[in-house]
Amino acid sequence: MAVMAAKTIRVLAIASGGGHWVQLLRMRPAWDGCAVTYATVHADSAADVAPAPLLTFGDASRADWWRLPGVALRMLAIVLRVRPHVVVTTGAAPPLFALLFARALGARTLWVDSIANGEVLSSSGVLAAHVATQRVTQWPGLATGDIAYWGSVL
Repeated sequence: MAVMAAKTIRVLAIASGGGHWVQLLRMRPAWDGCAVTYATVHADSAADVAPAPLLTFGDASRADWWRLPGVALRMLAIVLRVRPHVVVTTGAAPPLFALLFARALGARTLWVDSIANGEVLSSSGVLAAHVATQRVTQWPGLATGDIAYWGSVL
């Protein structure tokens, strides 16, 4: 009798730089045993995740909104390359596009709002309600019916 090999779960772990990236890296034990591809804005972050692959994208925000279409196209390319089963992000704006495209392909998506947002969700965290399978806050006082609190990563 042949035994079927377990399907490897492909995870796309994606975040902008700085604190978003640090918080994402602190969640690494959650996807042990999965095939993980990381994506962020700095190519030198490859040293943080080696030997896992690292893809890069340009950053954009409300302040430089004209960059968002190009970032969206890069996110589509990343999602089509990785074909993730799961996407995990700690933000900021560019990963919203990855969640959108991954959901369209049937992936489960998780938005973890930054620990820096202790009084209200980030703008991107609010928008994530439209594209994330699950949204999580790192502050118990911000948890509501559709935003869970699972603890903090810092």
